Amino acid sequence: MTAKRKVGNLLGLAVLGYLVRQPMHPYELGKLMREHGDDRSIKFTHGSLYMVFGQLAKAGFIAEHETTRDGQRPERTVYALTDAGRAELKDWMRELVAEPGHEYPRFVAALSMIGALHPDEVAALLRDRLAGLGRQRDEAAAVIAGADAHPLFLVEEEYRIALLDAEIAFVRHFLARIRDWRPLWAGFHEGER
Repeated sequence: MTAKRKVGNLLGLAVLGYLVRQPMHPYELGKLMREHGDDRSIKFTHGSLYMVFGQLAKAGFIAEHETTRDGQRPERTVYALTDAGRAELKDWMRELVAEPGHEYPRFVAALSMIGALHPDEVAALLRDRLAGLGRQRDEAAAVIAGADAHPLFLVEEEYRIALLDAEIAFVRHFLARIRDWRPLWAGFHEGER
């Protein structure tokens, strides 16, 4: 059973994961996340990163390690993982890996209301989607091919490709079904335009 977390934002999980390596300043951590391509898996901005650092500190999962000043620049606070933070990281990871959760993808929401559009328009939009999915798949494959890292550190890209392959297969199958359903479906839209 999933408990409500003190910090439930997945960016918080990433921060905890990076701080396992060493204490860091939020800016440094964000830079590393971008360099490692983690911004492909976890959405964040400069502001959201600082906000999550504050939430994690308030929850007791990270603590100030040191504060330094370089010339006229503002003070830089470096944060370290606490024992409670290390325990939270492991517990949260166990939950995410073991327990499937219900997610609310935008495409699923669109599919639930797909009858609102004419089937010819849907077919055209799905062909556009197929092209976009193909580009995303090529991009993920290029990340894997160009990486100088152990496959363990590319597993999220492999998963991304598997999801894209499944969605591509679904969209192709749906396009074939639209052809079969077109007469009935188009009838719902008679008199429009």
